[in-house]
Amino acid sequence: MLASTGRLGGERAAPQRHPFRLKRRPEERVTLLGQTMDMVKAEEVLHFIANHVAQGKRAIVANHNAHSLYLLRGNAELQAFYERADLVEADSRPLLMWARLTGRSSRAFHRCTYLDWREDFWEIAEAHGWRVFYLGGAPGVAEKAAANIRRTRPGARIAVRDGFFDITPGSAEARSVLDDIAAFAPHVLMVGMGMPRQEIWIHRNYDALPPCVVLPVGAAFDYEAGVQRAAPRWMGRMGVEWLFRLVADPRRLFHRYCVEPWRLLGLLVDDAVASARSRRERARRERRRTAAPASPDTPRRRASDQRGREMVNPGPLGAKASAPGRPAHVN
Repeated sequence: MLASTGRLGGERAAPQRHPFRLKRRPEERVTLLGQTMDMVKAEEVLHFIANHVAQGKRAIVANHNAHSLYLLRGNAELQAFYERADLVEADSRPLLMWARLTGRSSRAFHRCTYLDWREDFWEIAEAHGWRVFYLGGAPGVAEKAAANIRRTRPGARIAVRDGFFDITPGSAEARSVLDDIAAFAPHVLMVGMGMPRQEIWIHRNYDALPPCVVLPVGAAFDYEAGVQRAAPRWMGRMGVEWLFRLVADPRRLFHRYCVEPWRLLGLLVDDAVASARSRRERARRERRRTAAPASPDTPRRRASDQRGREMVNPGPLGAKASAPGRPAHVN
């Protein structure tokens, strides 16, 4: 098991994780509330990142939660971003519970986001010399976060730039950001400018980026810098992290957690109807399979099998074997 880096907010050590597969099953990519998501463990996300870094290939690791599903309504650029993503984490325990309820392949350990794999990520990044560029946060926040990470991972190679710039394609500031990223040539690019701004920026600029793994990570470096307090991870596992965040910042997050989920009711109904229809179809196929009539030649085959058994096992002790096709008889 990988060793721990510095912990956020006095976090206790996470329990040892179960082994994971390097090759995943098709049923672990599911369609939930109209969107594609991957049922992955934190270790599988890290393996995905490491594999693409080793091969020098670019990829997008996105994530979905109720907020992103709400924002997708009528946002073509955001939809295009998710269609382009190579891996989509499920960053919501309630979403996973719904997936389980409607018959998808999901478990509690499939909830994963930056805070779930940050410790192992920075150990791997330091060990392999990965260059990590962080784009986002208010001026000075990312620098403080990078300093905190280097305090426990002195070999970490991190470059940062704040997220307060004009993202309009072709603007001087937008070109300057791309130049800084190209000069650093990161293996991993983290973009933390909040939804949907970070996803739209990635979609617009993906083809102009050097080969790297790109992740929208929201307030990840705000947590690393101590600007925001992260909820204890057990709250995430229990599905009540949203409540911690709501209490900490009710003015900003009330609409997200208390209004937006109600706008997803239509998607929930569609999912429930589709799940019920799928279960009925599976049950119908099973009934047809078990009630299928015997084929016309089945009795003939059974009689032939019986004659064959009589030839091999001629009956009571002392019976003589008869010629093929004729019954045996006893003297």
